[in-house]
Amino acid sequence: MRLSEFDYDLPQERIALHPLQERDQSRLMRVERATAEISHHVFSNLDELLRPTDLLVLNNTRVFPARLLGQRGGLTSESFEKEGRPKAKIEVLLLRPLGNDVWEVLVKPGRKMRVGERVYFAGGRLEAEVLERSQLGMRKVRFYYSGDFDEIIDQSGHVPLPPYIHRPDEPQDKQRYQTIFAKKRGAVAAPTAGLHFTRSVFDRLSEKGIPWCEITLHLGLGTFQPVHSEQIEEHRMEKESFEISTEAAEAINFAKSKGGRIIAVGTTVARSLESAALIVQHSGDISAVRGETDLFIYPGFQFRLVDGLLTNFHLPRSTLLMLVSAFAGRDLILQAYRRAIEGNYRFYSYGDCMLIL
Repeated sequence: MRLSEFDYDLPQERIALHPLQERDQSRLMRVERATAEISHHVFSNLDELLRPTDLLVLNNTRVFPARLLGQRGGLTSESFEKEGRPKAKIEVLLLRPLGNDVWEVLVKPGRKMRVGERVYFAGGRLEAEVLERSQLGMRKVRFYYSGDFDEIIDQSGHVPLPPYIHRPDEPQDKQRYQTIFAKKRGAVAAPTAGLHFTRSVFDRLSEKGIPWCEITLHLGLGTFQPVHSEQIEEHRMEKESFEISTEAAEAINFAKSKGGRIIAVGTTVARSLESAALIVQHSGDISAVRGETDLFIYPGFQFRLVDGLLTNFHLPRSTLLMLVSAFAGRDLILQAYRRAIEGNYRFYSYGDCMLIL
């Protein structure tokens, strides 16, 4: 398929730059795959759209302040102390740890960041040495610091808001660009379908007897990496770490055995579950698994585990739009997006959502 088949025009004003005051007051578009019926709801009423036999699967990854603002300091650490002022500003996005204080990062601007160069953060308390260069601004760096690395990052890092949110991060983003059930630190972006949940929503689900479980996928570059090839089949996803616990696997298998629907809360959950399903050899039940996935889901993919998908509205030409198109059909999804634009839905990370059944 061609990349241009996943394009659409979105007015700039439809991009949500800030979250709503109340998480669960986001609008929710329900899309029925079998009938192509589209209806409009409020997220706080999610329980009314589900059955007691359904199982919601959530991603409990926790976003950390992975965006670091620093300064280039030449090839030696003495340059920072001598000059006392930045040579050039540099932005570094932490992507994933590789061990021994080595990280894979994305740098901006990155054209001149050569091997051996140092970047300084937090007034010199943290420095990074470039070890390797790769394409599209990717680097492998080693960090040097004294004290606790995570503590330094928490104190000096910024919330890694997506680039289409054209504003600096604000104090409220630390809390709002995070799900209320976030537990396991490691994501550089929020699993945005989960941002709508509140304690009240969970209470209403409990009252209806609708269960949920949690898995983990740490969002990295793979989720948001642009597709550069016109033939989408040529695209390759970056690996992302995921984990399905024994408890989650048992809950999923039990729901399936009772004829329940597995509702993936977000594309990251869908990719994790379908990655686990591909490992199954005989019984059809999934098992606890911990590893990495580079699964690229686009139209033609056969879903084995996911029966429903709760997800936000995604960028044109993105792998996320391709995934939802694989699940519901490209024509139906683009029709739903047109309806959302006409109906003044809010798009992207801080925007509204759709429930595809």
